[in-house]
Amino acid sequence: MTDVDLRDPAFTERYRAIAARDSRFDGQFYTAVRTTGIYCRPSCPARTPKAENVAFYLTSAAAHEAGFRACKRCLPEAAPGTPAWDLRRDLTGRAMRLVADGVVDREGVSGLATRLGYSERQLHRLLVGELGAGPLALARAQRAQTARALLVGTSLRLADVAFAAGFGSIRQFNDTVAEVFGATPSEVRARARRSGRGAAGTGARPRPGSAVLRVDAEVGSSHRGRSRPVPTSVHSADLADPAQETLDEPVRISLTLPVREPFDAQGVLDFLAVRSVEGVETADVSTLRYARTFALPHGPGAFEVRVPRPGSGRVDLDLELADLADAPVAVARVRRLLDLDADPVAVDLALASEPVLAPSVAAVPGIRVPGTLDPAELLVRAIVGQQISVAAARTHLSRLARGVGTPYGSAFEGLTRLFPSPAQVADGAPAHLRLPARTLATVVGAGRDLADGTLALSVGDDPEDLRRRLVARPGIGPWTAGYVALRVLGDPDVLMDGDVALLAGARNLGLVSAEAPRPHQFKELARRGAAWAPWRSYAAMHLWRSA
Repeated sequence: MTDVDLRDPAFTERYRAIAARDSRFDGQFYTAVRTTGIYCRPSCPARTPKAENVAFYLTSAAAHEAGFRACKRCLPEAAPGTPAWDLRRDLTGRAMRLVADGVVDREGVSGLATRLGYSERQLHRLLVGELGAGPLALARAQRAQTARALLVGTSLRLADVAFAAGFGSIRQFNDTVAEVFGATPSEVRARARRSGRGAAGTGARPRPGSAVLRVDAEVGSSHRGRSRPVPTSVHSADLADPAQETLDEPVRISLTLPVREPFDAQGVLDFLAVRSVEGVETADVSTLRYARTFALPHGPGAFEVRVPRPGSGRVDLDLELADLADAPVAVARVRRLLDLDADPVAVDLALASEPVLAPSVAAVPGIRVPGTLDPAELLVRAIVGQQISVAAARTHLSRLARGVGTPYGSAFEGLTRLFPSPAQVADGAPAHLRLPARTLATVVGAGRDLADGTLALSVGDDPEDLRRRLVARPGIGPWTAGYVALRVLGDPDVLMDGDVALLAGARNLGLVSAEAPRPHQFKELARRGAAWAPWRSYAAMHLWRSA
């Protein structure tokens, strides 16, 4: 929390942002107003409160813990997430990435503490001191955000919303929604209908004869007066049968994901499309559509994303899940894949100060660094692609997926299988990957160690420790370790050493001399790139694009 101190530069900057209603800061901090007891996003259209009545919080959880409720006008829970958790390499950033991935809900605070290498007491004390909220409060805020998105964007039964958002009981769901939003669950939904904030269209067609829990999104005012009445609170009996109702068939829901503009959707989907593995992924860049299968904690699933139009500030997401409880994790992983929580204005301003990069920044505002859905899968992809072209790596990986990937039937066109698990990679790589013996041995070894837990990768890893562990393995060098950090951790400050494509892009832009020996070119690129910190990953995307 930042309390009132008009001499504090951080307070002054944030207060200036709320006075200007600057949407660039939405999700990066929250404004709590003592006289009203509410907290808002910086761009809230309400009258700017007096400075002496304001407190700033880095997370909505901290505002909840301090006794504030969410503003009904600006809906702070609907803002994009903060890029700080990728930018920060400390315990707080690592913890926040793991909380977003649902680790507290699946493994408890003890599981989160173990992953981070701290005791539960230490972790709680450090997070409260840094953020104003402990792990349980942070996870609770995450559940509240998911619940609001499902209440507003779908016609799921209230009991199913409670289940999908990760609440352990009906009372906890009702109490949390009432405390955070100042309304019952059905009132939150009804308010969204009246304001026309409901999502539109599911976009996913159930297979003929499938028994599907129907989750059609609501279409604003067009549903007024025609929706079946729902209770103002949920009772425990309502949670009795969600598993039986799906009859082992996928549950399909549609949501709208907020994104900071500008957003280079074309560039993100281009990047994913040229690397798409046959049957696992499919993309149509002309219509800004991408779909793929993925493994989730409670079973396999699939999703499709569409960008309705440039500048809309949204991405439409259709999910196909084996279990509703995977909805929050799926959303968090899709957001990381598309880098939706980036701060494009800050990145573009920093990189445009480099005269050679400025034309590329002007031509492609809001460039993103695509992440990954599965750290283990990304490591396999990186090893296969170490010494070969993107197209060749795609061919090898598609052959591996056809050979050993688990079949998956999806309503989304073009999706037929899951990417092989680490155990399937270890067993199937010798027969299906036509790679040099050293590279093949590296793939098999990584798959084996990932499968038995000897090697563990997660979004909560420390970047330097991750690089150290990977480079210590036979057949993995600094380039592969850097690429994994870039896409698994969302590290915004990676400029891969020895990347020939980056060097080609740098030559094209005139950053290095084509006449100099290659080692000198790499040194010159590293020297010039030091000025782009902490956004060197985004500069790399511009260089790759130029190449």
